Amino acid sequence: MLTADAPSQGVSPRESVRLPAAGGFLVELFDRFLVGGRVRFRIRDAEISAGPPGGSDTVLRVHNPQLFARVVRYGNLGLGEAFMNGDFTVEEGELHEFLTACLRSHFEERFRHDVRLVARALYHRTRALLNGTARSVRRHYDVGEDLFETFLDGSMSYSCGYAQSPADDLATLQRTKLDRICRKLCLRADDRVLDIGCGFGGLLIFAAREYGARGTGVTLSRLHAESASRRVAEAGLAKRIQIKLADFGGITGTFERVVSVGMLEHVPRRRYGAYFRTMARTLVPDGLGLVHTIGCNAARNHHDPFIQKYVFPGSNQPRLSEIAGGLERAGLAILDVENIAQHYAYTILGWLGRFRTKREYLARHYDETFLRMWEYYFHCGIAAGFASDGAVYQTVFAADRSARPPLVRV
Repeated sequence: MLTADAPSQGVSPRESVRLPAAGGFLVELFDRFLVGGRVRFRIRDAEISAGPPGGSDTVLRVHNPQLFARVVRYGNLGLGEAFMNGDFTVEEGELHEFLTACLRSHFEERFRHDVRLVARALYHRTRALLNGTARSVRRHYDVGEDLFETFLDGSMSYSCGYAQSPADDLATLQRTKLDRICRKLCLRADDRVLDIGCGFGGLLIFAAREYGARGTGVTLSRLHAESASRRVAEAGLAKRIQIKLADFGGITGTFERVVSVGMLEHVPRRRYGAYFRTMARTLVPDGLGLVHTIGCNAARNHHDPFIQKYVFPGSNQPRLSEIAGGLERAGLAILDVENIAQHYAYTILGWLGRFRTKREYLARHYDETFLRMWEYYFHCGIAAGFASDGAVYQTVFAADRSARPPLVRV
């Protein structure tokens, strides 16, 4: 039940809090529908608890009561912007535990059968329209490599790792992921590997160093191209790997292996056909390929408004049916599909931990609102990995429809 705690330290009763209307509505929703956790709001000397005991227990210190209206009106975007603006801070527990409980609660689905609650939600959201919606103008940052170096591992892999144990450190998560990709591709010495969207070059460096492959990486990011080229040279692999600043549509040549990690979610849907046709066109007749992408594991793809506005504007989360259809239409045969979504939660937990240890350094180079935006993004990713309808698909395919995958799955 909803309670106003009054421990011996003089916490005021709930009546003295004077929650705004949106606050009362939000607390009621949490109290009735929150699953797997409890949230406690501390406002001045008072504390209001909502949700069942047990599970996670998160304490939020409310500095600006407008927090409640933001959340009721704009959902996760409102909560994220409130966190960025310092409207609340987390005093106990972890924000991602609270977000995980919220995702598992499916608020909209559960309260839509209660006409009274639906009417109250509609009232608050109508006020949001009358008052002006949340700002649609995105903040643009010239994010340097130094930011990524603070939270990524030594391979500079900015994608989901693979956990063999929840205790694996970030370097182990990424090394295991890279090695599993190479084994899924049955990579051999001197195989020519095309990496579409090569990022900082970590996969190609690993494949060349550990498997003796030769690689070509393409990216549209000048930062990635320059950094990847430098890292390749530092690894002594400049004769085996080349990095190109180019669009995937202009790729020429053929390759024994084609791989794309964390790229498809940034490809506009209108270009899915060209993306898969490029893979088909560049693979040799007995070649293998792998697509690793954040995806949607549901009939409808609901974009998170916070991620769309601040982190990955214009990104997609393709459904497995879209990936399968794209490969089939390009004449490529699907050999294996794996969803490793929960591994993303452990990966981002590692990123968040490293990010926190470098907070003092980052504060000298980036403003607090920007840093809180990144921290909230990490919390969202952890919660999504554990409880959302998101996915991280790894799909292995072959140019030869009669190709047989290994008897034992990697």
